[in-house]
Formats: sequence, structure tokens, C-alpha cells
Amino acid sequence: MKKKSRYPRLIIAGMKGGSGKTLLSLGLIAAWRKKGLSIAPYKKGPDYIDAGWLSSAAKHPCYNLDPFLIGKKKILSSFKGHFKNADCAVIEGNRGLYDGMDAAGTYSTAELARILKSPVILIMDCTKVTRTAGAMVLGMLKFDKKVGIKGVVLNRIAGPRHEKVIREAIERYCHIPVLGAIPKLKKEFLSERHMGLTPFQEHPEVKTTITFCAEVAEKYLDLGRIWKIAKEAEPMTATIHDTRCRIQDEENRASCIMHHASTCINIGIIRDSAFQFYYPENFEELERKGTKLIEISALEDKKLPDIDVLYIGGGFPETNAIALAKNKSFRKSLLDAVGKGLPVYAECGGLMYLGESLVLEGKKYPMAGIFPVKFSLEKKPQAHGYSIVEVQNNNPYYGKRTEIKGHEFHYSRVINPEVAKEFRKRNIYFSFRMKRGEGIINKMDGLCYKNVLATYTHIHALGTPEWAEGMIKKAAEYRKRCA
Repeated sequence: MKKKSRYPRLIIAGMKGGSGKTLLSLGLIAAWRKKGLSIAPYKKGPDYIDAGWLSSAAKHPCYNLDPFLIGKKKILSSFKGHFKNADCAVIEGNRGLYDGMDAAGTYSTAELARILKSPVILIMDCTKVTRTAGAMVLGMLKFDKKVGIKGVVLNRIAGPRHEKVIREAIERYCHIPVLGAIPKLKKEFLSERHMGLTPFQEHPEVKTTITFCAEVAEKYLDLGRIWKIAKEAEPMTATIHDTRCRIQDEENRASCIMHHASTCINIGIIRDSAFQFYYPENFEELERKGTKLIEISALEDKKLPDIDVLYIGGGFPETNAIALAKNKSFRKSLLDAVGKGLPVYAECGGLMYLGESLVLEGKKYPMAGIFPVKFSLEKKPQAHGYSIVEVQNNNPYYGKRTEIKGHEFHYSRVINPEVAKEFRKRNIYFSFRMKRGEGIINKMDGLCYKNVLATYTHIHALGTPEWAEGMIKKAAEYRKRCA
């Protein structure tokens, strides 16, 4: 009998994007939760939307495990640390199992599977294929024998005969089990728009959708067999390194809390339906260092509260443009605070909000006006994927020559790039040069003005420790100056 794992886990992977990974992941999480089990959700890849759905289904924060953004040791530490007392971890992959940055599959879901020594369940889109499915699965098995593919779930099955042929082909030639067969569903609850799934915060039927996914899993999957595979994952035990990291984290937290006990740093977070793209690890890293996080709405609040630094994440300012534009008092409050030196760190959607205006279908919506930059939303992605940034100029948060790994994903672009010629007159400048990625204008990113830094590049705190340190240092300076 195989020894049960201390960290039961599964990676859900596909042969390509859009094969059904999120449906399967949500279904497993929701079905197992109905049985009273606690599931720890994780997402591979730079992603906020799928992670939000997984978090909603599990009633537990979803953490990112990405080999590009985060080093191997921190991936293992984060996985174990956030697993806590869960019964099982469900880790949703991204794109195809072996898809990475290059032909070697660098930073792929397969690489994550090897790091975590996790069994992989493959979901396969069976549209217009029968026996060839066996050859495709056989190729996936032999492509990298260090990746433990333990079973296959068939998706978009046309009928009983279709399922029978594919099931027999896979089990005869590949010698791994078919763990379920999901038919072509008449209703698609997981609707999509330009950046992927509709975020759960904006979806009109979140509870219905998650219930539907659970019902699909209960009806069409062999949940008992899948659970057994998760429980028989290769054992992972706490190492000396893990223990030392945990002790060091506790010591750091205690030290930071003591340091800031008399003058606790208040970090404002604009978090509403317009700005919702945040990694929970980023919040945890700030709180671990003794700061207090204060949530703010750019849609409803009339002015900024008493804070020492403001963090504006990405999101969908374009779908909330009318409400953002109407809230004149909040925009003025932000503009006035920036003028007085309030430190601000903004990513992607936050960058757009700090611009002069947002143009949608020919109509202009005024934004905060920190930068004289106009943005429009295009029909095609303007940047999509991992990015590497080199810090070239002074800025409030990072030292020169710092290299930052992050990611970009946006449909917006600057429609008045000529304004860059006027930046010097207004004491505005770019701090970043893109070594990989597009940036804001001409491969430059990181717009700076006073204590504001705004960038298209999203970062992950576990891979960029300078971020939290820089935020807190600048906030402390601002608080001291205003005291």
C-alpha cells in the first residue's frame, strides 16, 4: 500500500488553453467542499481572474505558484505554508502542460509539477477527435516521464459512442485511467470577455455557477478515484530549510511590529470592482512587516482616508469608467494628496486611473490626472506575458540596476505618446527599461512624479522583496515628514 501524503495534491493541466481546466478545478473544489472537506486552491501562472474563482469556490485565498515570478524554494515554502490544515490542494495549471517561455518549456506547468512532485490530472478537449486522442495522451506521457500524469478527464464529449472509443483507446494504449467524461454542456456559466473569464466579482451568478460546477463533477467524474490519486501523492515533509524560514519569518514579523508599534504604517488599498487584481501574498507581505491595510473604494468614497502610502492594483477601470469619472471629489482628493507628496504605487489599471483620461468607443472619461497621458481600450491585447524590467532611474521604491520579474496583460494603450516630450517640463520621467515586454511607451515603463510610481508591470511580492520594503520605507518617510 502506498503511503499517504502529508500534502495531498493535484495539478489540473490541459493540452492547450481553453480545454476546461477551470471547470474541472472548480468542480473538484466545490464537490469536495460539499462533503465537508477543506481545499487549498493554487493557481500556476500570472493570473488573477481564475484565482478569484478558485478562491470563491474554496472559501479560501488562492495563492500563485509560478516558477518565473517566484524561486523554487519560495514556491515550496509558500505551498506548504498556505496549505495549513487543508485536506487537499488543487492547483490549476495554465495553457498547455508543457507550454513555457521557450521550446524547453521553461516555467511551464510541467516544471511546477516537478517542483511540487505533484500528480497531474489531464483534461482533454475531445471535440472532433476519437482514437487519435489515445495517441495525443501517449505523446503527453512520453514527452517528459518525470511528470506524473496519473489520469485523464475527457471534456466536450458528443455522446456515449464518442466516449467509448476514446476511453478504450486511452486505457488500452496509454495504461492510465479515464477519470471522467464531461459532455458538451448546453449552458456555459463560465462566460468570457477580453481578458478571459468574467471576474467572479462582476459575474451575476457566482453561487449558481459554482453549484453547477459541483454538479458536473459529481455526475461525470470518478471523485473517489481522483481523491485517491491526490492522497497517494509523493510525501512532502517539512525540511530544516522550511523550519528555518518559518522561524526567520516570525522573527522578522516581531521585529517589524516592534519597530512600527508607535507609528504603525497605514497602507491604503483601492479595492473595488474597478481594481481587483491583487495577489494575496502581496497583502500578507505588507502585513507581515507590521503595517495596517485600509481598503478604499475609488467608486464610492468621497476622499482618501488618513494613510501613509497608496497601492492601486490592476483591474477593469474601463468597465467602471462612468462611475470613476463621476466621483470627482475622490479624484480631486487623490490629486491633492499626490501634490503634497503622498507615496503611490500603481499597476496596470491603477496606471490608467492615474492618467488624464480613458477613451472608450470615442467617448472620453476623465481620470485622476496625475499624468498627462490618455489611454484607450483596443480590441486586441497590447501586451501579454511575462516581463523583465531594469530600473534605470531614481524612483520612490526601487534602487537603480534592480531587475524585476513581472507580467503584463492589457488591452489599453497610450494614444498621445507625443506627450512624453513634455514630461521633463512637468518633472515626470520613466524609471524602467523593458528587457522583456512592452511597457508604456517605446519599451519604457515606470512613470514617476513626486512619490508616485505607475507601471504596466504587475509584480509578485515573493519574487520581488524590494517592493514591500520600498513601500514601507517611503511610507515611513512621508509619515515622519507629516508628523
